[in-house]
Amino acid sequence: MKRVTVFVVVIVSIVAVAVSARAQEPLTLEDAATLALEAHPAIAAAGAGVQQAEAGVGVARAGLLPRFALSGAYTRGNNPVYAFGARLNQERFSEANLAIDALNNPSPVQNFQAILSVEQTVFDSNRTKHAIRAARLQQEMSDEERRARELDVLISVVRTYFGVAVSAEQTRLAEQAVASADADLRRARSLFEAGMTTRADVLAVEVHRASALQDQIRAVNDLEVARAALNDAIGIDLNERREAVTPLTAAAPPRETLEGYVATAVGDRPDTKQAALGVDLVGVQTRQASAMRWPTVVLHGAVEADRAHVSKRGGENWLAGVAVRWDLWNGNENRSKIRGSRYAEEQAAAEQRQVTSATELHVRRAWFSFKSAQERLRVAETTVVQAEESLRIIRNRYESGLEAVTELLRSETALTDARFRRLAALYEQRTTRAGLEYAAGRLTASSEVMR
Repeated sequence: MKRVTVFVVVIVSIVAVAVSARAQEPLTLEDAATLALEAHPAIAAAGAGVQQAEAGVGVARAGLLPRFALSGAYTRGNNPVYAFGARLNQERFSEANLAIDALNNPSPVQNFQAILSVEQTVFDSNRTKHAIRAARLQQEMSDEERRARELDVLISVVRTYFGVAVSAEQTRLAEQAVASADADLRRARSLFEAGMTTRADVLAVEVHRASALQDQIRAVNDLEVARAALNDAIGIDLNERREAVTPLTAAAPPRETLEGYVATAVGDRPDTKQAALGVDLVGVQTRQASAMRWPTVVLHGAVEADRAHVSKRGGENWLAGVAVRWDLWNGNENRSKIRGSRYAEEQAAAEQRQVTSATELHVRRAWFSFKSAQERLRVAETTVVQAEESLRIIRNRYESGLEAVTELLRSETALTDARFRRLAALYEQRTTRAGLEYAAGRLTASSEVMR
């Protein structure tokens, strides 16, 4: 028992170490993006949609192939017509069966019947061809839908990943603010004990410290929420802990012009390609509706076996032929479908123009959002330097008795606010840079903005 206990303890320890190591596993932004493309439910759902569309192509292609059917039936009865035909099919009709009484009042007849039939459409005015083309267009649209979901997941990963970095930095700044408030409190108490300030100064610093402590508590909780949000964006368990190691630094400016990004988005973004495919699809559907006005030609054949008993040999026969079906008039149904399809073409073309315009606007907004974020970051960095220098001067003056404590606390708050604004500007600059790639439709797990 002792050996078993020791063995169990060792195994549990190994597992605990492994879990702990996994919890501390570093996670780069590129790794997070790659993992999200593999694990996120939205990607899995879109992938299932693609598979469903591929199956639809197979359904449409079935119209080109022959159809085989096997049927069987057992019947028994003394209906005169049925009895007469059953005996003929079983090849056991005799002269005795021609007697008037036998014809009018036949004895019960049973029949085991098996039929193998085949049918092949040889002409359908290209209806099957158009159906296959429509199914392939729908498959391409499903592919673009999956790509759109991938883009959505990737931009969400970027925002939540650096959201963790922002929350971690806010926590650090909040800790610094509390530490600075502690130092100010010690300084204020020393000056109060030396008779250089009043009790009011000490109380003011204590209130300032309490406010900083509240900010620290809030920042710690926000960090936990940010980590859970990142796990949700990736598609992994919310309790899993990994360390985000890609630093939140300013992104490099784009290498292309605004016009280049617009051209890429219009030509390659999933929604613009879906809109173009939608125009092609309704065009095919219009041709499908037009084909309904023309006849279809079908070859068919069947082999039949009829027996009075399953174990006995019976009659066999075959039948082959060609059938033509032409709906000459069906209440203007075909005409109405054609007219509806043409209106659908106009609608799809208008929607394509709308999507194109919205895409261009999205790219332009993303472009100027990045430019604005870049400028605000530059201003925020300058402001931090100025606030640090201002605090240094005011602190020296306060220690010399030349400034009131309110000025010191105001300067402390101004520096903290400046650092938070710089952090927010840095986050916005980095995420809007990724947003520009997203707007152009070319954000991938290996994009430069992911490094």
